[in-house]
Amino acid sequence: MTQRHHMKREVGLVGAVSLIAGSIIGAGIFMTPQTVIYSIGSPGASLVVWACCGLLATMASFCYAELGTVIRESGGEYIYILRTSGPVTAFMLIFSSLFLLKPAGLVGLALGFAQYVVAPFFSDCPPPVLLVKLVAAAAIILLATVNCINVRLAISFQIFFTVTKVLSLGIVIIGGVVMLIRGHTENFQDSFQNTNMGFHPFGIAFYQGLWAYDGWNNLNFVMEELKRPEVNLPRAIIIAIFLVTGLYLLVNVSYLTVLTPQEFMTSSAVAVTWGNKMLGNWSWIMSVAAGLSAFGSLNGSFFSVSRLCLVAAREGHMPDVLSMVHIHRLTPSPSLVFITAVALLVLIPGDFQSVVNYFSFTSWLFYGITLSGMIYLKIKKPDLPRPYKVPIILPILVLIAAVFLVLAPIIRNPQIEFLYVSLFISSGALVYVPLIHYKICRGLFTRLTLFLQKLLQVAPADRL
Repeated sequence: MTQRHHMKREVGLVGAVSLIAGSIIGAGIFMTPQTVIYSIGSPGASLVVWACCGLLATMASFCYAELGTVIRESGGEYIYILRTSGPVTAFMLIFSSLFLLKPAGLVGLALGFAQYVVAPFFSDCPPPVLLVKLVAAAAIILLATVNCINVRLAISFQIFFTVTKVLSLGIVIIGGVVMLIRGHTENFQDSFQNTNMGFHPFGIAFYQGLWAYDGWNNLNFVMEELKRPEVNLPRAIIIAIFLVTGLYLLVNVSYLTVLTPQEFMTSSAVAVTWGNKMLGNWSWIMSVAAGLSAFGSLNGSFFSVSRLCLVAAREGHMPDVLSMVHIHRLTPSPSLVFITAVALLVLIPGDFQSVVNYFSFTSWLFYGITLSGMIYLKIKKPDLPRPYKVPIILPILVLIAAVFLVLAPIIRNPQIEFLYVSLFISSGALVYVPLIHYKICRGLFTRLTLFLQKLLQVAPADRL
């Protein structure tokens, strides 16, 4: 077992709530509602999907709260799979996460931010793809720099952006309430008409909806930096998830009150379309709000993903230099530099919708494996200390949902891209044998680590 290096506990309850809620409320609620209603076919069914996505995220986060109080280590599902399913499966997760899954998530958020930032300048036509990607790249580099500078600065950013995005959603909700009071309920008449009943449309709608809830598990990645985790972890989850679910439902009701289903489904940026109808000359506020929302979510994702990379390196599944922190700032700067580089590479060919679909497919595959491990612990090791405990039926229900989300798009509408993603995940086992088990390049990695230590001014946390 490798020696453990722990970072300082600097995340309190407010920071924890902001890390969860601020990571969840990003580009998703401003970009995916139109895709949900397009896939499912009716306003009523879309609200059901949003409510079910919130319920699923709530149940999953409660399961992770128990796991986090049983296995009190940073790293999220990676560390849980490592402790329950073994190093090979955990390496397959970390391999696909750090080279595909997490960078794709960062790219999706950055693209969402960029689309809203440039949208006001191209009101009559779609913005140039190159411009959108350049703005997204600038956002990635800027937030990586912020997270490299100071942990408290990154958390302060997160709290500020969380407050901003809650206020932004409040504007949308108030606008919808005003329209309802005026009697604009025509879009809710026969609201379930034309619903697309089927495995595939529900699966795609759930993928898009759950993308907007992604980040519910971010606090589990920074357990070692959380003050009083046995108390603050479940509290932060309950506050953040219920807050987000309520806001999302009310925002979608507002969208459906102000926009017709046709306007809803054909909009490329539903919040901007809503703003054009409700705010007139002030519609630019929604572009700014959506951009800031995605920006804050991107910051929270950087914070958690860098800790995942650090923990994987500490466990020997990534180069040692990625487990180190800056000697003065005490930030995981090597991990942040690595994640930034991979995200910029993923950004080159990336587009928002493909990022969402493949991100969701891979995420729920590993969520399912994590929950299987949780069920194993509850059955085989019932005497483990559990400061927070949920009934075993909860992880079973979430596991069933995870299986559905993985299989639904493949069974109904198989695409070669899902095969490519599956092969990429499986290739992690082939990489594990020579590089991790037999350590055939250990000498090369040692020399590279020494060079990068001097270049980046980093060292193991326990030596600082």
